[in-house]
Amino acid sequence: MKFAVVVFPGSNSDVDAFYAASRVVRADAALVWHKDTDLGGADAVILPGGFAHGDYLRTGAIARFSPIMAAVKDFADRGGPVLGICNGFQVLLEAGLLPGAMVRNRDIKFISRHANVRVEQTDTPFSAGCTPGSTLRLPIAHGEGNYFADPQTLADLEANRQVVFRYVDATGQPTPEGNPNGSVNNIAGICNRARNVVGLMPHPERACELALGSDDGRVVLASAALALTGGRRG
Repeated sequence: MKFAVVVFPGSNSDVDAFYAASRVVRADAALVWHKDTDLGGADAVILPGGFAHGDYLRTGAIARFSPIMAAVKDFADRGGPVLGICNGFQVLLEAGLLPGAMVRNRDIKFISRHANVRVEQTDTPFSAGCTPGSTLRLPIAHGEGNYFADPQTLADLEANRQVVFRYVDATGQPTPEGNPNGSVNNIAGICNRARNVVGLMPHPERACELALGSDDGRVVLASAALALTGGRRG
């Protein structure tokens, strides 16, 4: 399978995602510039972390208009697996491919540390290889990672099982202490109704080898290969 890693001006985790996909998961991978209009026959797309277009206006607000996003939307509409990581999640929200919005962290500070994330659903391309209810130790690095949705949207997300990842404490419970940024309902990652588009604030590509302090993130990217070959778990 082949991953397309989209590169925006200001992306800083594109090489990390490329490395994780190509060297750790051992899939084919290509970096795709934001001005391109074709995904190059990719089987899965990653919108990586960083500060696309300097995060001017709002995080992801300018990146949504990049030419490549038309191809990403068409790919997603056809059921293609799309993963947005951190800034990539913010771009997906701005582009309307996922519901809700990101606001400043609860403490109005940039956060860079590991967080505990519980796997809530395993029927998406990026959680198919996970064990339901398992906890992943993943790094976070964001200033605007506080997920927000209006009450009806939030109710729909929960009812439709669209909350894929949730912040938890050391005991695996979604407590205020386990919530690093104030995200409503401790939400760390969600999917769309069709379940092929996933966004999460933690960085799985920065936790794909033990030398990085955790290899828990490897399963997130490897899940795409598992799902696309019909080996979905859960």
